[in-house]
Amino acid sequence: MLVTLALRDFAVVRSAELRPGPGMTVISGETGAGKSLLVDALLWIVGARADTGLVRAGAARAEVEAEFDLGDAPAAAAWLAENELDDAGLCQLRRVVKADGGSRAWINGRAASLGQLAALGGLLVEVHGQHEHQALLLRDRQLALLDGFGRRAGLLAPVREQARDWQAADRAIAELQARGDVHDRLELLRHQLAELDAEALDEASLATLQARHRLASQGEALLQACARAALLLGDEHGAMAPIGQALATLSRWTGDEPRLAEAAQLAESARLQLAEALALVEQAQDGFELDPEAQAETERRLSRLHDLARKHRCALAGLAERRDALAAEQAELEGAGTRLATLLAEREALEQAWRTAAESLSAARRDDAAALSAAITGLMPSLGMAGGRFEVQLLAVDDPRPHPAGRERVEFLVSANPGQPLRPLRKVASGGELARIALAIQVAALGVDDTPTLVFDEVDAGIGGAVAEAVGQALRRLGQGRQVLCVTHLPQVAAQGHGHWRVSKASDGRDTWSEPERLDEAGRVEEVARMLGGAELTAAVRTSARQMLEKARRT
Repeated sequence: MLVTLALRDFAVVRSAELRPGPGMTVISGETGAGKSLLVDALLWIVGARADTGLVRAGAARAEVEAEFDLGDAPAAAAWLAENELDDAGLCQLRRVVKADGGSRAWINGRAASLGQLAALGGLLVEVHGQHEHQALLLRDRQLALLDGFGRRAGLLAPVREQARDWQAADRAIAELQARGDVHDRLELLRHQLAELDAEALDEASLATLQARHRLASQGEALLQACARAALLLGDEHGAMAPIGQALATLSRWTGDEPRLAEAAQLAESARLQLAEALALVEQAQDGFELDPEAQAETERRLSRLHDLARKHRCALAGLAERRDALAAEQAELEGAGTRLATLLAEREALEQAWRTAAESLSAARRDDAAALSAAITGLMPSLGMAGGRFEVQLLAVDDPRPHPAGRERVEFLVSANPGQPLRPLRKVASGGELARIALAIQVAALGVDDTPTLVFDEVDAGIGGAVAEAVGQALRRLGQGRQVLCVTHLPQVAAQGHGHWRVSKASDGRDTWSEPERLDEAGRVEEVARMLGGAELTAAVRTSARQMLEKARRT
């Protein structure tokens, strides 16, 4: 349960600390005092989106810290251990948002992501707002509530899985059947693949062919270059002739001058290298022959490849990839008949598996619908609807195809008064009736999970009198097994709390801020009296407030 909630520079709160305690804790205050800010802060610390508007005007950042006792939250403790964020049974959350928009969060002193904060927060806190009953008008929400009430996640999972797999197989079958007769396409593919397979399309073969083409197209120029180079390097008129003469001149003096001996060695080395170069040039010249037929074949091959590239709208280097794609398409089309038969059999098996799983889920839903109907009908008299009835109606789906939600839909039916026929909840005209029925649904369905802290933010709006007292009693009973935080403006509800906090505004003439205060018994009498009597508190109003508190304790 929530042990401490601390706020600093959060909206209009400068600094505040809330310690709700076990049971039902009431939070009240004048309209606009900021009592719902405590709920906003709690939502924020368990993963709600950050907003720089939460930072108090003039402050650099807003900060919220919360500490939870995990004694009644085994799922949260297991999550912390699994994510290696546990710390000797502690659960301390901290979140900061800066005025410039930066936001950070910590779990037990270690940095955490918003997703981690939300995942953990969902195991610690469940918030019910004053407009949540609108969601109960949606059939999908009604079905989810019924499955949650019966804890049917284990039965629902295979229904969803089989339906998704069936839908995937059905789409694949439709795609195959939409192709119609693929004979003409196969003939074209075979022709195109024969053209491509006749050519060497790998990268090395293409590079060799292009190099051979460049060489053949410049053969005359190459031979002329070789002849010119051989002449310039040759012994008679080339570069080696003067080097030989220089060596003959130097050889007579190498014994007398060591430096000339070194120069002669370098000249000899140059002569040898020139001789090697000349030999390579002559080899190239002798080895290259102009072959008109080979050149023509190279031209033809390269021309065919360029034609194929234009035909398939790709570069030469992309022809191999295009060939592989066409081969894959051919294999797929040739196996389409076998693939279609396989998919048809697979779809049939998935549909049968779905029907088996859906029937098990339907049987469980019928039991759950009867139990939820009885539970909510039993709560209606205490909420001012004596003689009223509530029924969870299961409607068969006309579509025979497998659906992830199962074989039925749900409609919540209600009769708020004796003698009135059951009507869909979404068609109930009275907002007050709708709010009370929604609260009865919430009370009946709550407790089906292990969330230790339940927060109700003015869910009692629109009711009063004896009905408000009955609502308060229902929330107090809920607080016997869970920690309940209830923001309310009704004295009948406030009197039912095990603890009471009042939020008020204060001002020093230059600044205004909200601050919560834990009320002792005398303070509770004054606050309930204020909620009963308004601005002027008479002795009679205080007496009524005291009687309401005493009655709640006795009840």
